Order: sequence, then structure tokens, then C-alpha cells
Amino acid sequence: METNQESSLTWIVLGLDIGGTEIKAALVNGKGSIIASHRVPTPRTMANFQHTIQTLAEHLGLGDMNLKGVGIGCKGIIDPPSTKVLALPGELNYLEGYRLNELVAPFAPAACPVAADNDARVALVGEHIWGAAKGRRNTIMLTLGTGVGGAILADGKIVRGAGGVAGHLGHITVDPNGGLCICGNRGCLETFFSARAIEAEAFAAIHRGVKTQLLEMGSRPPSCNDIFECARMGDEVARIVVERATMVLAGAIAGLVHVLDPEVVILGGQITQAGDFLFDPIQKEVDWRTRYLICRRVPVVKAQIAEPSGVVGAAALAIEAATATETITGC
Repeated sequence: METNQESSLTWIVLGLDIGGTEIKAALVNGKGSIIASHRVPTPRTMANFQHTIQTLAEHLGLGDMNLKGVGIGCKGIIDPPSTKVLALPGELNYLEGYRLNELVAPFAPAACPVAADNDARVALVGEHIWGAAKGRRNTIMLTLGTGVGGAILADGKIVRGAGGVAGHLGHITVDPNGGLCICGNRGCLETFFSARAIEAEAFAAIHRGVKTQLLEMGSRPPSCNDIFECARMGDEVARIVVERATMVLAGAIAGLVHVLDPEVVILGGQITQAGDFLFDPIQKEVDWRTRYLICRRVPVVKAQIAEPSGVVGAAALAIEAATATETITGC
């Protein structure tokens, strides 16, 4: 994932981040700085989806832009060579079988390279070029949000595996008898540590009638951020929920460290807003669990690319594609 720094600094690329709630788009330069951006709610039908992309293009003035590349990050299983969405369960399943490069055909030059991949991998590409993985060749990244995404960098390359699904770290089993996951298995990591799981655990405690500051949220259910904040303030119920989830995550990270021997572990996503309250116990537990076989400290750090990180990561993917195809003058 090396780039021609001198030539790429003047490039303008488009990053697209297709999420379940929003589609974000940004024009980004070769330094990773956003020039212009726009976001819209994610539509629920294919017809509206195509119209939405066209609206984004018009808002950013892409018809008059000499793009050097386009990068697209999307949830699910993506085939990078074809940009085809192979599997995408949930509300965006209408994209299954769709080639994402067709999204930009109306406004991107014919020679402009279009790259697409799973959103967590795209985030790691961004961190490798501009963020916490810069200069590293072996890195693990987990994205902590509604679910848990993951990506692996080994010997300087993103690991995709035989079927293109490597890196779905949220679905490693941490408890064979655990709760049912949306993937159909039981005890996946994201059934313990994710916004969805943490909120469900707190709601269960409230439903049991346990006294907690979380009841002071009013009519709305407490969010994951609320739960972390109450835990920080000393609420016993919130503390137990957060501590249990955090120790499961730390144990999973330690296991991944033993398997992959990374230089650094990067955590991104909304839950990392908890800061040191999250990172300190994770680092302590990972240090303890890896003390014998890993003969050095593996730092667990926060992703450096700020929001909207998805589009910046997608832009990094575009720069990588443009560099690989040497389209300095052809796009």
C-alpha cells in the first residue's frame, strides 16, 4: 500500500461511505484533507439509491471534476476486482449482486479507477496511508459501533482470504453458548461488545428493576454513550455492563494478538469516544494475557482519522487504486 507521494499530493479523489443510516461522500486531496463533503439518509429501495447518488454527485459538482479515482466503502462482503456486492444482509440487501462501480459511471471519466471493499478494510487502508498504521506492516483494526467490524494488515497487505471474507472479527466465537448473533451463530464477539449488545444488557438490568442512573434518561432508552458515561460517573449497573463487555473484547484482542502478532491494534468507531475509560483497561488486560508468548508490548490505540473517517478511508482506497493503475494523466 505504498503511494507515489509527490504525484498523489495534488490529486482529487472521491470517497463514498455507504452505511445503513447515511451515505457520505467527500472530495479528498492527496494529503487526506476533505475539500468538500455531503451526506444524505440511506434510501430503502434501489431506484431511490441511484437517485441519491446522482444527487450527491450534483451537490459536489462531480460532473466538472477531474477525478483521479473513486473509492467506495460498503458493509457486507464485497468482491474488490469486480466491485460486486456478494452478500449484504439487512435493509441494504437490495444491493446484493450490484456492481458498485456502476454508481459512479454517470459522472466519473471512463479511465478513472473505481475501487470498492468492505467498510472496515477501507478504514484500515485510510489508517495505513494517513493514520495510526502509517509506516506499519502488520496491524489489526476493529471498528466498534452498532456491530463490530474488522480488518487485518499482514506484511503490508490487506488480508482477504480464500473467499474474500477474512477480517470479520466481530464474528469470532467468544462463548459457544452465548446469545444469538445476527449472523446465525451464538456467542460472537459483537453479541458481547457492540453498541447493540451493551444497550441490550443495560436495558435488561433496567427491566429487572435494578436501581441505576440510567433510569434518569427520561422516556428514551439509554444509548451506549450514556451507559459509558454513567459507568464513568460510578453507576454500579453501568459499570458492571461496561466492565463485562470490555473484558470480553480485551480477551478477543489478546487472542488475535497471539495469532497475528501485530505491531499495533487500532480501534475505531463511535464507542471509542469513551477514550481512556475504554482503552486503559483493554491495554492492561491485553498486556497481561500476552505477557509470556509476545515478547513486547502491543499498543492498543485509537484510530487517528477523524469523522467522517469512512469517506477518508474510501478516498485512501481510491488513491491506492489510482497509484496501482498509474492513471496520473488518463483519469
